[in-house]
Amino acid sequence: MSPSPVLCVIEDNTAIRNLYCALLKKADYEVVDFENGYSALAWIEGNTPGCVIMDILLPDLNGTELIDMIKDLPNDSNIPLIAVTGFAQPEDDVRYVELGFDSYIAKPVDTATFAERVKTILAAHKSRT
Repeated sequence: MSPSPVLCVIEDNTAIRNLYCALLKKADYEVVDFENGYSALAWIEGNTPGCVIMDILLPDLNGTELIDMIKDLPNDSNIPLIAVTGFAQPEDDVRYVELGFDSYIAKPVDTATFAERVKTILAAHKSRT
C-alpha cells in the first residue's frame, strides 16, 4: 500500500484549521497547514502536495487569486484543489469547477464525513488524470 499523499490545508481560523488537520490525520493523511495563502504558496513552490484544501476568504489572498498562483507554478502537476467555504449553495458545484477547483466542501463541515469527502474528491480527480 502506497503512503497517503501530503495534504495542504490553508485556513486562517486556528480552531477550524486544527479541526480539519485532526480529522485528516485520523484518516491517516499526512497534513501540513498554513494560516495564509502566501505562506502556503511558498511551501507549495518547493513541494507537490497530494491536494490543497483551502478556505476561500483568507486574510492575504482570496481563493481565486491563490488558485491562479498555484496553477502558474512549474510543479503544479495537476494538484487537486478543494475549496472550503461558507458561501456555498448546491448549485455552486459548476461555479467552483469553473474557477479551477476540483470540488468544494460547504462550511460548517460535517466532522463525520469530512475526511471521507476529501478521499472521494481525490479518487475522482485521480480517475480523470
